[in-house]
Amino acid sequence: MKAQLRTLKGDVSGEVALPEQFLEPYRPDLIRRAYHAYRTQFLQPKGTYPLAGLQTTAEYFGRRHAWRQTINTGRSRLPREKLSGGRLGNVRIVPHSNKGRRAHPPKPWKVIQERINRKENNKAIRSALHASLEKTLVAQRHRFDGTLPIVVSQDFAQVKRVSDAVDVLTALGLSSDLDRAKDGRKMRSGRARLRKGGYRTPKSVLIVYAKDQGIHKAARNLPGVDVVSVKELNAELLAPGGQAGRLIVWTQDALDELQQAKLFE
Repeated sequence: MKAQLRTLKGDVSGEVALPEQFLEPYRPDLIRRAYHAYRTQFLQPKGTYPLAGLQTTAEYFGRRHAWRQTINTGRSRLPREKLSGGRLGNVRIVPHSNKGRRAHPPKPWKVIQERINRKENNKAIRSALHASLEKTLVAQRHRFDGTLPIVVSQDFAQVKRVSDAVDVLTALGLSSDLDRAKDGRKMRSGRARLRKGGYRTPKSVLIVYAKDQGIHKAARNLPGVDVVSVKELNAELLAPGGQAGRLIVWTQDALDELQQAKLFE
């Protein structure tokens, strides 16, 4: 399987052979599992204070002739606060009472991270790479002109200015997808606007390089654009939200390193 090699101006300058990692069959179930396993690594264990709701003078007096007993007094048999003069106050401690403890609070020792085998994760990444070649899958979430995959010369990794990076992506026929991500940036609703700056930006192009020579700083702030080394590819970058079909721009040396280093095999 071969792909067209393009220059920084978008012209076709030759062909390059795709590595064997692109030949993996499309497995959406496996990709979704690898995505969820990756996202759970960012979850933080949480729990409540062990004595929450228990730091009170409340006590239940169940013996019929005990001091402060509540039997045959028209009151519920529940732990109540101790007041001066032998009186009883409000109900405390029990979960259904005001300021009582929680019945089933979150436990910090709960297993919240999903594990996945290394070979299974690599298989999911290879499957996501194959999905990036399917024009029907990529067209469901991106707008672009031309054929897939998009492979550009390794001079693209030497671009250091934002305007130059935008010019290259425009020459490759990706300007409409950049505008889609830029115009689709919207504020989150409700309390969710307090998360991650309060805005939600659609995913756009994924730029994959072998050696960073300036492209990372040049394109990292473009709305929806992700820039990553070929060694750091994961299921979240290749399939945002667990849905495969990411629009990827490869540099020539990134494909060479993917084949020579036998990554994700």
